Amino acid sequence: MSDTVLLTGITGFLGGHVALALLEAGYTVRGSLRNPGPNGERAAALRRTLEAAGGDVSRLQTVELDLTRDAGWTEAAAGARFVMHTASPFVTSMPRDPQELIGPAVAGTERALAAARSAGAERVALTSSTVAITAGRGEGRPDRLGAEEWSRPEDGRLNAYGASKVMAERRAWEIAQAPGAPALAVINPGFILGPLLDADPGTSGAVLARLLRGDLPMVPRLILHTVDVRDLARIHVAALSDPQASGARHPAAFSRLSLVDLCRAMARAAPERARRIPKREAPDWLVRALALFDGDIRANVNELGYGPELDAAAGRRLLGRAPIPGETSAGDMARSLLKRGAV
Repeated sequence: MSDTVLLTGITGFLGGHVALALLEAGYTVRGSLRNPGPNGERAAALRRTLEAAGGDVSRLQTVELDLTRDAGWTEAAAGARFVMHTASPFVTSMPRDPQELIGPAVAGTERALAAARSAGAERVALTSSTVAITAGRGEGRPDRLGAEEWSRPEDGRLNAYGASKVMAERRAWEIAQAPGAPALAVINPGFILGPLLDADPGTSGAVLARLLRGDLPMVPRLILHTVDVRDLARIHVAALSDPQASGARHPAAFSRLSLVDLCRAMARAAPERARRIPKREAPDWLVRALALFDGDIRANVNELGYGPELDAAAGRRLLGRAPIPGETSAGDMARSLLKRGAV
C-alpha cells in the first residue's frame, strides 16, 4: 500500500495547510472537493495555491466527495494508507434547525470511516474541536478540563455547531470500536488562527475580517482557546504515524485570548486599522439583552466569561516544538487578510 492520504476538506483553511504539511512530509495527497467546478476550476485553483506555497503538487490528486452523499467514497479511499477527515460544516451564523449542521457532520464522519475501512486503511485522523470538551457547561463549571471531558448536547446549552462536533466525534468513537475498524486518532483544535493561503478567509478569518473592518463597536466577553494553523497541520500529520496517537483525543489549543485581547494583537500587527478595531468589551447585561433579538448572539451567551485552562499536553506532544503564541497567530492572520484583500 502506498503512502497515500485521503484528505477531506482540502479547500478549507485548515485543509490547505494540512495538505502542505503532508506533501512536505512525503505523502501523496488525495484531496476531496465538494464541487471541483464545471471544468475543474476549483481543483486547478487549489493546485496553484499549494504550488505557490511551496507544495510539490506532483503528488497531489483530487476527487469529488459530498458529506451527504454516498457516491465516490469507496473509490476515493481505495489504496489509501490513511484517511484524514477535516471536512465538517462550520458557520458563524447558526441555522434555525440544528440538524442542518449536525446531520452532515455525522453523516460525513460515517462515510469517511466506512471508506477507510473498505480501503483497509491503517488509521483515521479526525478533526473535532475543543468545543466538544469545554462548551455548553452550566453551574459549577470547572476551571480546568482535560481530554477525558465531554460537552453534553443533552443539557441544551450547546449551539448547533458545538452539538455537531460532539455528535460527530461520538459517532466516530462508536464506529472505531467495531471489529476490523481502522485505528482512530482525534484532534480537538481551538479557534484556528494564522496566515491564509489564498483570498478565501474561511470562517475564522471572516470573524477577524469583521473586526478589522470595524463592523462591531464592542466585543462580547468571550475567551477563545486558540491554535495556529501551522502548528495544527503539523499535529495532524504526526497523528497518522505516532504510536501513542491511536485511540486517543488530542486537545490542540495552546493560548487563551479574550476577544478584546485578540483585537489588541491585530491592532499592533495592522496599525493602519487600529482606529477601526474594537477596543472595549460589551457588558454582559448588554450582550444578554441583544441576545433576545439576535440568534447568533444568543448561541454564544452561555460561554460569556468562561475560559477554563485546557490540558493540551497530548496535542503539544504531537507538535514536538514550542507552539506559536496566539497573539502572533492573530497578527499574522490580520496581515494576511489585508494582504489578500479579504477585508
